[in-house]
Amino acid sequence: MTGDSPLKIGERRFHSRLLVGTGKYRDLEQTRQAIEASGAEIVTVAIRRTNIGQMPGEPNLLDVIPPDKYTLLPNTAGCYNVEDAVRTCRLARELLDGHTLVKLEVLGDEKTLFPDIPATLAAAEILVGEGFEVMVYTNDDPIVARRLEEMGCVAVMPLAAPIGSGLGIRNPYNIHFIVEQAKVPIIVDAGVGTASDAAVAMELGVDGVLMNTAIAEARDPVLMASAMRKAIEAGREAFLAGRMPRKRYGSASSPVGGVIGD
Repeated sequence: MTGDSPLKIGERRFHSRLLVGTGKYRDLEQTRQAIEASGAEIVTVAIRRTNIGQMPGEPNLLDVIPPDKYTLLPNTAGCYNVEDAVRTCRLARELLDGHTLVKLEVLGDEKTLFPDIPATLAAAEILVGEGFEVMVYTNDDPIVARRLEEMGCVAVMPLAAPIGSGLGIRNPYNIHFIVEQAKVPIIVDAGVGTASDAAVAMELGVDGVLMNTAIAEARDPVLMASAMRKAIEAGREAFLAGRMPRKRYGSASSPVGGVIGD
């Protein structure tokens, strides 16, 4: 994108600001096609639910998202306590030959999938101390976001709405406050339902958006992946361009003086 800088996470740089997941697709071939259409460079993988080599003889996700083409982001989806989350990240590092970039999520409720913030803070502290580059899923609390940044997380990932809900950006003001104070990338994670939601998130000034269900559960996932790619780019350009001020009354697009016939 002209005039824009790359997305920097730790020491890594990326051109795409769309991050995608790998769950809920019909099969591995559809997964491959959708990820390609999205243009994403970072692909997140649920270690507890997906085979990336720990189950020999079964279909391996790495056959369709090779690590030499994509940056894999192992995540701790399905973890409800500190011990499971930390153990899952250590397993990912072992399976991926020392890979340290991980997405941490410690859930507190099976129905809403909201994060358990005290457990998230505790797990983040352990993982950062062990040399992991932690991208962390959290709620949209600016104070918690700041605390996670201060602990050394390389990106903070506030939810826009509950995971898999497709409700869109429910609290843009909190997201805006988090962006204003942040010195690390802010990636909206969870809640996007369609392309307009992704554009709105980017217009708030976030550095990227991570999504899975919005693409995988669309009627045509590959086409939706393409739409999301364009929405992310359009929202980013709109943010950089700066929207016009909101006004109480309209004004003419053309000056009223000097028209023909005056």
